[in-house]
Amino acid sequence: MNIFSKAIVLIIALFILPLSYSFAQEKFTISGYVKDGSNGESLIGAGVYVKEITQGTAANQYGFYSLTLDKGTYNVVFSFLSFKDTIITVVLDKNIRLNVDMAPKPIETKEFVVTGERSDKNVQGSQMGTTTLSIDQIKSLPAFMGEVDIIKTIQLLPGVQSAGEGNSGFYVRGGGPDENLILLDGANVYNASHLFGFFSIFNSDAINSVELIKGGMPAQYGGRLASVLDITMKEGNNQEFHAEGGIGIISSRLTLQGPIKKKKSSFIVSGRRTYVDVLLKPFISSSSQLKGSGYYFYDLNVKLNYEFSDKDKLYFSGYFGRDVFTYDNSETGFSVNVPWGNATLTARWNHLFNDKLFMNTSVIYTDYQFQSTFTADQFTFNLFSGIRDINAKWDLNYYPTIRHNIKFGANYTYHIFSPSSVTGSSGSVTFDPSQINHLYANEVALYLSDDFDLTDRIKLNGGIRYSGFQQIGPFYRYGHDDSGKIIDTTYTAPWKTVCFYQGLEPRFSIRYSLNLHSSIKAAYTINDQYMHLASLSTVTLPTDVWVPSSSLVKPEIGTQYSLGYFRNFKQDAFETSVEVYYKTMKNMIDYKDGSTYQDSYMDNFDKSFTFGQGWSYGVELFIKKNVGKFTGWIGYTLAYSFRNFPANNDSMTFPSKYDRRHDLSVVGTYNFNQHWAFSSQFVFATGDALTVETGRYIIENRIVPEYGERNNYRLPPYDRLDLSATYIRKKHEKYQSSWTFSIYNAYNRHNPYFIYPAQTGSVAFGTLQLTEKEVSLFPILPSVTWNFKF
Repeated sequence: MNIFSKAIVLIIALFILPLSYSFAQEKFTISGYVKDGSNGESLIGAGVYVKEITQGTAANQYGFYSLTLDKGTYNVVFSFLSFKDTIITVVLDKNIRLNVDMAPKPIETKEFVVTGERSDKNVQGSQMGTTTLSIDQIKSLPAFMGEVDIIKTIQLLPGVQSAGEGNSGFYVRGGGPDENLILLDGANVYNASHLFGFFSIFNSDAINSVELIKGGMPAQYGGRLASVLDITMKEGNNQEFHAEGGIGIISSRLTLQGPIKKKKSSFIVSGRRTYVDVLLKPFISSSSQLKGSGYYFYDLNVKLNYEFSDKDKLYFSGYFGRDVFTYDNSETGFSVNVPWGNATLTARWNHLFNDKLFMNTSVIYTDYQFQSTFTADQFTFNLFSGIRDINAKWDLNYYPTIRHNIKFGANYTYHIFSPSSVTGSSGSVTFDPSQINHLYANEVALYLSDDFDLTDRIKLNGGIRYSGFQQIGPFYRYGHDDSGKIIDTTYTAPWKTVCFYQGLEPRFSIRYSLNLHSSIKAAYTINDQYMHLASLSTVTLPTDVWVPSSSLVKPEIGTQYSLGYFRNFKQDAFETSVEVYYKTMKNMIDYKDGSTYQDSYMDNFDKSFTFGQGWSYGVELFIKKNVGKFTGWIGYTLAYSFRNFPANNDSMTFPSKYDRRHDLSVVGTYNFNQHWAFSSQFVFATGDALTVETGRYIIENRIVPEYGERNNYRLPPYDRLDLSATYIRKKHEKYQSSWTFSIYNAYNRHNPYFIYPAQTGSVAFGTLQLTEKEVSLFPILPSVTWNFKF
């Protein structure tokens, strides 16, 4: 029996298991949608709880829920962050469609108390390592240069590390940046950064929900080893027109939303652009080195939806973003143009077959491109890399009983990779070898999972995912002699198989309730990753290229074990948890020592790769206060991450560049009254690991550096305090505004960004002295942003 047959057998067995329960009593179903009554937005993850049986469920990504219960009378409680609980008494003697519009909680003048997400789902749910953040919570925290950033907020969670000073990249539990699956309305985002990593591409005004999964990844997600960051855009207000935005130091943003057909259809359009290039241009003198240079980025989010009926709804959404760096020196004839960015288009159809079976079908287009053009006199040089996907998804939710939530579906993606394509021209002569650098692949997946209550104390989530990856032609494989010279070529025709990989990826997690307020959870997951980010730098840059698995590059395989204790206090006002994990990673890729990006030009993309393994382990502590005037959390991680590549570092194991022993975040928000709110965040982390020179030799009056073991040096520890204050002006009937004042790096800590070798004196006179210099990036940075809404 081959692996595909085994997958089918396991999927059928897992699907039949919950259907094997007998139904001794007559049962009926309550189902419907949970929405924000003020604007029609779906309340993703809203709690639906039945008091009489102390059980419930959560609304899915589109606000749909379904409960199948014995015939009887029940009090059903609907709850969601910052909304009034809605309690509805239901006489269940037939199937009932119950759509609920929840009302936001009002702010009382006499006693201003902020109520957060008071629930016990962190204790009672089977999922581990999962965090859901509200946009209001994200917006309340200090912002880097006034720019609210989703990814910088998740960097404050335990197990998540920042990629460096000011950087919006992130590492999860010892994994690399390419091991994070970042989704925007279901579309893969391959580069989530602006300004070479200092800002993320996500405009918070256009975002509805943010969920991070770093352990026990559900079966509907795949293709990455470390984490899932699932971001859903707002649908748009379907009742009245609204506009909101903000003007900051480096950028402004504007969001428009409203009904196309009231309570049936709506739209949202959200844009953001920096304008530092426009503001500085008049002040740059003709003799300045900055003359002729410019940089800006922009984002545009668009979404439309139409509700045909309770059973059918269409969504169309898109994201378009670019960074553009330019330099033009008319005197020398030298110019540079470097644009890069993402474009995504998503079309979704929601269909409700019946009260228990919900379907979502998606067609998704993703395009990430990096391009650089250099012109000098008559010569033009172009470098292009990118990845383009056409993706079809079929996802279903089936709710057989209140104890079961079954998800199953299929996914197909057609990939077009452009690892490194080069063109050039000089006068009438054109150099264009780009056609040999396009790579093509098919990726498929089938999955099934069941989240079910085995007993009142034991909750299980079992899942299986089958995945397959096929690199196809046209493709040229080059043969080399001992000196590296190409001596022969093997050609694979279009759509013919170059190589094929497949795998089974089981997922399993269990929760055991000790009592109503505490539980123990354990999880085991296997993930296969068929795409890899090839990087020679210590940080994630647009020049890094995505490459597929090939006849030389095998899929990465990650296995993770995790165990946690979860406890809530004072009626769920405080959440606490301790999680430990151990993860292994096989078939990891790295560049061979001494390699450069140019080594693969006019040759196979995988020529310079070497392969090895990695492993990481650690413990994460988390305490969060959810309610009251003061809210916030403390997260601490003790972690280890190692790599071993037999062809590098003399085959010795070394700490990965994601290895950070200690990582501490302290986050707090204090709502003083209706007009003033204050927040702060403090971070401390072990310094990054990097490779530095261990010595230098002088040969024929030339300085020759010698390097030691890989990542043999640690930068000093990193620490920083950020502060912010928000003044909310008196709300008018149709208009409101606020001012946010932020200070980044409040005590002006000079955190090292990188080090470089420096020298003084002369070799000839024997006065040469060599030292290492540290460079800090950001001093204390105040900023101010005016936000408005009408």
